[in-house]
Amino acid sequence: MKKICVVGTGYVGLVTGTCLAELGNTVVCLDVVEEKIARLRAGEMTIYEPGLETLVRRNVSRERLSFTTDADAALRDADFCFIAVNTPTIAGGAAADMTYVKRAAADIARHLTRPTVIVNKSTMPVGSGDVVYNVAMENLRDSSLSVAVVSNPEFLREGSAVQDFLQPDRIVLGSYDLAAARKVGELYMPLRAPIIITDLYTAEMIKYASNAFLATKISFINEIARICDGLGADVKEVAAGMGYDKRIGRAFLDAGLGYGGSCFPKDVKALAHMAGEAGLHPQLLDAVMKINDDQRRVVIQKLEAALGGADSLAGKTVAVLGLAFKDNTDDMRESPAIDIITWLLERGASVRSYDPEAIEAARRVLPTDGVTYCADEYDAATGADAVAVVTEWKQFRTLDMERLRSVMRDPMNAPLIDGKNLYDPEEMARLGFSYQGIGRGNGRRNGNGHNGNGHNGHNGRK
Repeated sequence: MKKICVVGTGYVGLVTGTCLAELGNTVVCLDVVEEKIARLRAGEMTIYEPGLETLVRRNVSRERLSFTTDADAALRDADFCFIAVNTPTIAGGAAADMTYVKRAAADIARHLTRPTVIVNKSTMPVGSGDVVYNVAMENLRDSSLSVAVVSNPEFLREGSAVQDFLQPDRIVLGSYDLAAARKVGELYMPLRAPIIITDLYTAEMIKYASNAFLATKISFINEIARICDGLGADVKEVAAGMGYDKRIGRAFLDAGLGYGGSCFPKDVKALAHMAGEAGLHPQLLDAVMKINDDQRRVVIQKLEAALGGADSLAGKTVAVLGLAFKDNTDDMRESPAIDIITWLLERGASVRSYDPEAIEAARRVLPTDGVTYCADEYDAATGADAVAVVTEWKQFRTLDMERLRSVMRDPMNAPLIDGKNLYDPEEMARLGFSYQGIGRGNGRRNGNGHNGNGHNGHNGRK
């Protein structure tokens, strides 16, 4: 059992601290925001993440997990200090703001009373390990104490973060102190996951390269979806056919409205920025970001086409189902819904919206005028001229579609823009919707009897 301090109780910090406690360690989560710590002490979750509340309550009750604003109490006897603070993009640019990281490193050093390993858990630019080490050495209360820095990037997906932590594909550790890296590795031994030990810069780069590659797959399939719409192919079948190839794989080949959230947009932009600072021209990364930005406009284009062309949105009401950037989270950061709703309002439309978890978060970032927050999906569709599905919540897959259509303004002309390809085009047409998915071929078929479920009766097996 080790004594661990996790600095920062945001998404990464709270999940990391809780799961390290679940592995049997004594963990103190430290934050400077008193309101957040007070809520956590009261048993109230500050983020929505499936399974996390249960783990927090269990480890608090077993006295393995606690929350504090007292840096001295949290840090002085810690064997490991995890830095999990925010690294936002500097306003107007692409570089990461390291202010909170430097502040955390300095606070750690000022309160240490024993040799400690500082673990960089936040996503930080390549070279940040050196920055943290230098700041720590400058602020040590006792110059005789030894400090090592280990980069341990997180690979947590919002909505499945607890599972990702406890069942990881790999653990990446980077340090110039091999003994320190191995000590951090011992924390993860109960997980029986592959452990990769590299130098600091390489570990930091693995994080950025991994997220950039996944973002590239998303932008690639979205570009293919645009082509499918133009040529009459079905991107879902294209992705399935591609996915059987082990060199490609099926993961992250779901066409939709592009990536969002706190990681992919920031990390791709930051990696492109770092490449530019090194005198390089990151052509692929630039294209990935451009495709992602353009993809969000597809919903607007399809709505305008369904309602009568350019300027047809003025005076119309659009139901937007889903506000969070993905399902199983209340995170609105870089959510496609923000741009889509903003553009709808700019075109003179009003919006009726619903999300199972993100409504309160949405109120803080969306315009105050023109947006109505509704009790459920059917309430949102009531009186709407069109419906746009923006987030892939599982409950949206099982909607009573006849009821949904019946409450729309004109059930005989019911446009449904499926931004996440949740529904079968032929079934939606049978139910009376004017349906448009992403890359589903705009309903074009070549007359050979293709039914959307495999070609010429084949079952999809090779």
